[in-house]
Amino acid sequence: MLRGLAWAAARRPGALWTRGSGNGTGVPAHVVDLRSDTVTKPGPAMRRAMAEAVVGDDDYGEDPTVRELQEKAAKLLGVDRTLFVPTNTMANLISVMCHCQRRGSQLLLGQECHLHVYELGGVAQIAGVHSHPLPDLPHGTLDLAELERVVTRGLGSPYHPVCELICLENTHSSSGGRVLPIDYLRQVHLLARSYGVRVHLDGARLMNAAVALHVPPARIVEHCDSVSLCFSKGLGAPVGALVGGPKDFIEEAWRLRKALGGGMRQAGVLAAAALVGLADFEEVLPTDHRNAQRFAKGLQELASPICSVDLAAVETNMVMVRVHGPPPEELCRRLQAVSADEVAQTGRAVHVLLFPWTERSVRAVWHRDVSAQDTELVLKKWGFVLRQLGP
Repeated sequence: MLRGLAWAAARRPGALWTRGSGNGTGVPAHVVDLRSDTVTKPGPAMRRAMAEAVVGDDDYGEDPTVRELQEKAAKLLGVDRTLFVPTNTMANLISVMCHCQRRGSQLLLGQECHLHVYELGGVAQIAGVHSHPLPDLPHGTLDLAELERVVTRGLGSPYHPVCELICLENTHSSSGGRVLPIDYLRQVHLLARSYGVRVHLDGARLMNAAVALHVPPARIVEHCDSVSLCFSKGLGAPVGALVGGPKDFIEEAWRLRKALGGGMRQAGVLAAAALVGLADFEEVLPTDHRNAQRFAKGLQELASPICSVDLAAVETNMVMVRVHGPPPEELCRRLQAVSADEVAQTGRAVHVLLFPWTERSVRAVWHRDVSAQDTELVLKKWGFVLRQLGP
């Protein structure tokens, strides 16, 4: 519920500080936005690539920059083909519709995964697919025995829906950016294949997972029948995602993209940004991960009874902070605000933007617009706020 309230608050005009906003202290404001890696803005190289992109009509398959992106991504992911689409939500929906062509088909997925919680039930209201959520384990995985039990329940049954698809999310957002182990992916795929079920990977942050595991993205994708990849999160593009899979799968995905209103014309200006994101992810994402780990260690070193972090759970660019004292929304409010006392003590006016995540936690997300210096400022801000709240 808190995540929904935080989202609603962010939609209100003036609800959050923006860069350059005043703070009443007479000191220039510095904003560090840790709400999500979707808040990144294109840098000079990405903007230049967009401005200079060679374009054509992608709905006719004639945009050379889109074709370059799709070909490079297919090679990187180890799939036959990929298809550029506006959003990762559409990529997931297209994938489900390709796999589950019979209305009432069953989709198994985690109860806290993005596709189930944050994509407006599109698989039900548009695709006519029945989602059966399973409890997420702390690592973002599903219990394999329970998964097999539900898969087999519908086999030959005149009452239960027939499972056609299992959806996994890697990295797992609601678990704090946890990475699904490759052996787990292999086991799920073997289980699925033994019952004629397919596996789709919601790879919105797939590149974070590959960097954390020190493996090529294709090493992860080989255990799935289809994959989605988002360009507007850690890769830093303003918009865009793709669907990847076999040739016949992508041919059907193209038709569904058109039906859902996702066919684009001179989309090369968007694909160019995605190409820049793909070109530098091996340099950028490890820095994001290091900054997240630095914050987690620094917060632990503050040794405050109000907040705690499980360092072993910080695997990529997200940090889940457990809040033991005030409500998380109060902590977020204080981190966003700037007082005269803070400026007097630190000489800085730093606004840290965060969302409450659960009734007892806050999630912070690192990205290419947050530097190591920003991370140190965030730690100093947390220290100041915790001293205010402490006994």
